Amino acid sequence: MRTFDLAPLYRSTVGFDRLFSLLDQTSGHEGPAAGYPPYNIEKTGENAYRISVAVAGFTENDLSIEVKEQALTIRGGKSAAEGETKSDYLHQGIAARAFERRFQLADYVFVKGAALEHGLLHVDLVREIPEAMKPRQIAIQSGNGPRVIEAEASRKAA
Repeated sequence: MRTFDLAPLYRSTVGFDRLFSLLDQTSGHEGPAAGYPPYNIEKTGENAYRISVAVAGFTENDLSIEVKEQALTIRGGKSAAEGETKSDYLHQGIAARAFERRFQLADYVFVKGAALEHGLLHVDLVREIPEAMKPRQIAIQSGNGPRVIEAEASRKAA
């Protein structure tokens, strides 16, 4: 059983469309190139993350990074330079094929920057929660709130 029909859930829920579409994406088969290029996701701080993608053989000009509607897309493709001759490989173990890798970003997660170092593309992310969304402490008052006894006593005396 590799597929699930989520259609009945769509008609009985409101506001969970994005959750169900994510479930549909993860249950689907992504094809033979699903593992290329390999990547790591690490937590570098309380609200900081880093995605590292192995892009050996690619230069900055061969790579593109785009964020659209909470989806981070990293694309790579080798462009043949003018005057460059194609090599006849006896064995080609370093894949230089075009790729597209997508990451779904959570709410309030933004791309801070990207760097290409030693064949790894590092994309730094930060989660910035707005002040209105942060948890806050609410003071609890007891049922014996402030009482004004002196004012009542002075009215009775008058």
